[in-house]
Amino acid sequence: MAARLGARTLLLTSNLDTIGQLSCNPAVGGIAKGTVVREIDALGGLMGRVTDRATIQFRMLNRSKGPAVWAPRAQCDRTLYRRAARQLLERFANLELTQGTVSRVLIEGTQVGGVATSDGRRFTARAVVITAGTFLRGRIHVGTDTQIPAGRAGEGPAVEVAQHIESLGLTVARFKTGTPPRVDGRTVDWSSVERQDGDGTEYRFSFYERVELPRQVPCWITWAGEEVKDIIRRHLKESALYGGAIASRGPRYCPSVEDKIVKFPDARRHQVFLEPEGLDTYELYVNGLSTSLPVHVQLEFLHAVPGLKRATMTRPGYAIEYDYYPPTQLTPWLETKAIERLFFAGQINGTTGYEEAAGQGVVAGINAVRRLRGAEPVLFGRDEAYIGVLVDDLVTRGVDEPYRLFTSRSEFRLLLRQDNALRRLVPLAEQLGLLTTAELRAAERRLKEEEQLLDTARATTITPSQAASVLGPTGTGLAEPERVASVARRPGVPLKGLLEAAGVTVTCDDGVVASAEIELKYDGYLARERDAARRLAELASFALPAELPYLELQSLATEARQKLDRVRPTSLAQAARIPGVSPSDLHNLVVETARWRRRVA
Repeated sequence: MAARLGARTLLLTSNLDTIGQLSCNPAVGGIAKGTVVREIDALGGLMGRVTDRATIQFRMLNRSKGPAVWAPRAQCDRTLYRRAARQLLERFANLELTQGTVSRVLIEGTQVGGVATSDGRRFTARAVVITAGTFLRGRIHVGTDTQIPAGRAGEGPAVEVAQHIESLGLTVARFKTGTPPRVDGRTVDWSSVERQDGDGTEYRFSFYERVELPRQVPCWITWAGEEVKDIIRRHLKESALYGGAIASRGPRYCPSVEDKIVKFPDARRHQVFLEPEGLDTYELYVNGLSTSLPVHVQLEFLHAVPGLKRATMTRPGYAIEYDYYPPTQLTPWLETKAIERLFFAGQINGTTGYEEAAGQGVVAGINAVRRLRGAEPVLFGRDEAYIGVLVDDLVTRGVDEPYRLFTSRSEFRLLLRQDNALRRLVPLAEQLGLLTTAELRAAERRLKEEEQLLDTARATTITPSQAASVLGPTGTGLAEPERVASVARRPGVPLKGLLEAAGVTVTCDDGVVASAEIELKYDGYLARERDAARRLAELASFALPAELPYLELQSLATEARQKLDRVRPTSLAQAARIPGVSPSDLHNLVVETARWRRRVA
């Protein structure tokens, strides 16, 4: 993102061969996450384009529910993903890729001045974004007595830079996450597992390109039942998590199999997915069995899973513990409050997931350049993007467990759909100068097709006899001719079918049709959400001065004063989302802010 804005940018990483390495599950997207990938793409980011080049199975999750929660998810080929990421990055003329391990951040007064590496090199920079993943003092745990310093399996941790950042005065904490064992697909009994094919649709995450998809393959479903549960219960104290080797919090929504057995004792069985690692390997990712148990126990419970009785384990699962910095220490544009022009993005801020990390990278990359140029920071509203929901949650509420995005975290789910990310964010991308001329033309073409289709639906009349074939014998027919747009609002009635029945040839992409159909069917709901978003914008327009002495504002509750002082919100809307700040505190805050402004004027 920084390079797209014309800044001379260095991507410094400990191993150039692992750029784009999918450390855990080789999948991109999912609930809310898939929408973030499309938002990143709309702004010019590469994640969607990389995913399209590596997708070996695609599924749209939540199809049976409303479009507000539809979630595109792609199973990816690890090798193709990594190769595409490197290839696309190397196309940027002002982006340099360099291998090296950062040992310290260079500080000049209160500002960052660059970084130094462990091999003695120094890189001067006017802004630095740290995206360290699980590498900061990372430690792998397998059982209670095997601990390996590592950022992930086979790669060393970043210890020196972690110690240096802590010495700068930032509060540090620890989280843990984990990964499951992998197995050789040639040793799986396929007759004992359920095949799960993809949707068979030609879906692309990227709005700007339509690359050819790789060969599509199935996944498989099996179960961890009573035998697996018994094995894990017997060996629970040998787990790093339950044996006392790890005290850090793990992700609630991606729990280890030990957590599942302990926290859901009444569940008869737990679903397990066998997911291919790529087209050039038989190795399978055993999704649902993340663990920190010893290797011999992992083998024992794997062999108790239907279909895996004779499976060969190619890699054991493990837990990893790492440093993060509570994100209330950041501004809403992800700059550290302690050091000017030092930005954090990704798991360093207490999040989990590739998509959440990439969304933060967008915010940090754009705003690092904006800060250098003396421009106002770019903030994404909660009604504008899931990226905005993510960042606002982090810097306002903080985290007490690894943060994961869900559609339920947004107040404006129907506005923030995966299909309309382009419409929501292209105006900003164009204003900032993030897109090439060709990309802008592609976006304009897509949006124009949507508008033309909507105009056609509003202008075209369909007769009762024409509509009968679409509405079917069980549907309520038309009493008289109606506009297609009106009839398309009925549940389950396809827009494309109505138009073709009325004599209109529809030639545009299925994605264009789907987006236009949603706009028609949910018109009233969308209007209500837009009204709510406008009211939120009014709150946001009441700016709170950065210097406001919250601890002196006696009309506010003590808890509110303390939390406001720690977060230092930029607007009344952000203050309203801080846990512990009541409506009466907000009212008093408006009064106190007005008094303070008069006093310092």
